[in-house]
Amino acid sequence: MLLQSEVCMKVYKFIHTMGDLERLIFVVNLKGDYEVASVPGSKEQEQEPVTEEVKKNAVLENIQQLGQTNTVSGESNIFCLTIIGQIEGHIVLPPQNKTTKYEHLIPQLVAAEQNSKIEGVMIILNTVGGDVEAGLAIAEMVATLSKPTIALVLGGGHSIGVPIAVSADYSIIAETATMTIHPIRMNGLVIGVPQTFEYLDKMQERVVRFVTKHSNVTEEKFKELMFKTGELTRDIGTTVIGIDAVKYGLINQVGGIGDAIRELNSRIEAKKVANSGGIVQ
Repeated sequence: MLLQSEVCMKVYKFIHTMGDLERLIFVVNLKGDYEVASVPGSKEQEQEPVTEEVKKNAVLENIQQLGQTNTVSGESNIFCLTIIGQIEGHIVLPPQNKTTKYEHLIPQLVAAEQNSKIEGVMIILNTVGGDVEAGLAIAEMVATLSKPTIALVLGGGHSIGVPIAVSADYSIIAETATMTIHPIRMNGLVIGVPQTFEYLDKMQERVVRFVTKHSNVTEEKFKELMFKTGELTRDIGTTVIGIDAVKYGLINQVGGIGDAIRELNSRIEAKKVANSGGIVQ
């Protein structure tokens, strides 16, 4: 009983020395000692500095959710947009598929356009294609950016990845990269009526018009590559490799990341000089 009385007296005196009782937890043991621990939301916790662990977790969350991360500590005037795997559109793909969700890319492009610190945009492609309307939406947004844009095709820029590759101001392809050009196809329920074919034909014409408008390939040559038979085992179309993409007029240059950054920086400088009324030398 004497021990309990001493403990109660200590706690009583301690309470009267503190102010904000709602943010404190009193821990009393049998010896009569006590400790104070902050509860979640306390001022003590709010004032704690951001640790390296918290920063690492934030970066990892960005990678998992958006596939984007700042790999360098210093700020850059170039925004890098990566499009890899399959372009996911209106239908959610199976979890084992590596995908790029177009609803993630659109707000990033809007933010890059609005941010005054961003002076150029680089699009890195290694995609097998995907949803036609989602791919065209991304391509249209890239084509209408007011800032200089460069597209770099690494590995592959297949199917609907072709319009995205040519949507930039200047396009570069790696020597070993490939681009597959083939007619569009439809998954799911297909109604066997002439209107279905007409709908597919109109959608295909949208792709053809966009590619021929934003590259140097002619409509006749692009359709020839698209409807070629005998090259693909289970499909109609053509696989274009590196230098051939430049020869056909789809891509501007064969090169790599160094060439892409140099070209983008030169275009950024040229735009600065043009806006200031100077002459580019």
